[in-house]
Amino acid sequence: MTERLDPIDLRLLAALQQDGRLPNTELAERVGLSPSACLRRVQRLEAEGLIRGYRAVLDAERLGYGLEAFVRLQLARHDAASIERFVHKVGQWEEVIACHALTGEMDYLLHVLVRNLDHFSHFLLDEVLREGDVADVNSSFVLRAVKSGGVLPLPTA
Repeated sequence: MTERLDPIDLRLLAALQQDGRLPNTELAERVGLSPSACLRRVQRLEAEGLIRGYRAVLDAERLGYGLEAFVRLQLARHDAASIERFVHKVGQWEEVIACHALTGEMDYLLHVLVRNLDHFSHFLLDEVLREGDVADVNSSFVLRAVKSGGVLPLPTA
């Protein structure tokens, strides 16, 4: 797909990663296009799936989420039904803001956001460990975010 991206497409993607709310006229000016040509390109990039959506970045702490953790877990069984059941359950846990299947000793990495340690304890003991498919859990709490919300590196044209 990247072979079809020209320098203007890359500049569009870079600008929209920084500010997805840029008005089309300002975006067009930044990348050196007319507003109509800019809009057509952005629509093409959306239709091709390179731009998957737009969202607001919220302040978790101001919304009452004071504790962030990464939870690595290993499943007891790795048959299709167990994996499907676990994946379905993860989708129901609002505390999990991201989940990744891993290689290595642990099977999944959950990025968890909770109000406080009591909330985390309830989530871990009453939700995660209640699942019979979980064999091992290892949690790490975030002391501070050194870098987060990064943008994707774009290829050079």
